[in-house]
Amino acid sequence: MLSSTRELLETAQRNIYAIGAFNVYNLEGVKAVIGAAEAEQSPAMLQLHPSALVYGGFPLVSLCLEAARSSTMPIAVHLDHSTSADDIRMALDSGMLSIMADGSHLPYEQNVTFTKEMTQWAHEKGAIVEAEIGRISGTEDGLSVAEKEAKMTDPDQAVEFIKATKVDALAVTIGNVHGEYKSAPRLDFARLEKIRHLVDVPLVLHGASGLPESMINRSIELGVCKFNVNTEVRQAYMETLQQGLCSSSLKDLLDSMAATIEAMQSVVVEKLRLFGSSGKAHLHQSPYAEMLAAKRH
Repeated sequence: MLSSTRELLETAQRNIYAIGAFNVYNLEGVKAVIGAAEAEQSPAMLQLHPSALVYGGFPLVSLCLEAARSSTMPIAVHLDHSTSADDIRMALDSGMLSIMADGSHLPYEQNVTFTKEMTQWAHEKGAIVEAEIGRISGTEDGLSVAEKEAKMTDPDQAVEFIKATKVDALAVTIGNVHGEYKSAPRLDFARLEKIRHLVDVPLVLHGASGLPESMINRSIELGVCKFNVNTEVRQAYMETLQQGLCSSSLKDLLDSMAATIEAMQSVVVEKLRLFGSSGKAHLHQSPYAEMLAAKRH
């Protein structure tokens, strides 16, 4: 069932687990996430990065929305890391119930202005907004931020930002990175704890690929209720294709599609278990209750 991102995050926050949000690019990725969610009786999110929109456009958005509607599990569809007002408007008009308005590359005041405007649009459509202050280093989908350009989230500024923009969820930067961690991850949990103490919106951690179980668990304890996962799922897809083609074990297009779905689904299942959402689908409301909840907000 196509579900409200607000309801998914708020239920996870109350029950101390996190929602896995997985970037998808094609039918195989969508089937992997939906298959994993149904196998684990878990809520999940299908995420579209702007680069995926360049490739798949509105048909990919429609695919994700229809897959969510057809699933027996609570599935939300989310636009990730969008800096484009046009893409955000298209996503909202298409029926997406959440977007990330990413002004983190802008000076703070411009980030506030951009995020506030996008949030007003989204709320008019009954959707919610995730935003970011601070800046996450690393590389994702061809977009790179050097380590020297990264900036951790300031807890006091987070309070000010949420008040000014009325955003519904906050992506925090506490030492997490996009892509692969080049050394052992080091997360600033004292900073996260202070942010959680000061703000009451759901918190999001990008760059969950490669984080050890202990860090995932501590992040959830300190209020993170959504993890973004991209790199490990993409790697499973590419490695399966490369190995199959080099060994000639994948002889047909359908064989390749089935093999990549299985490989990606295995990664997604592992993450759903790690985030604590496996077996939690029954905690989530029906679509009708979600719609009423969204209107009340």
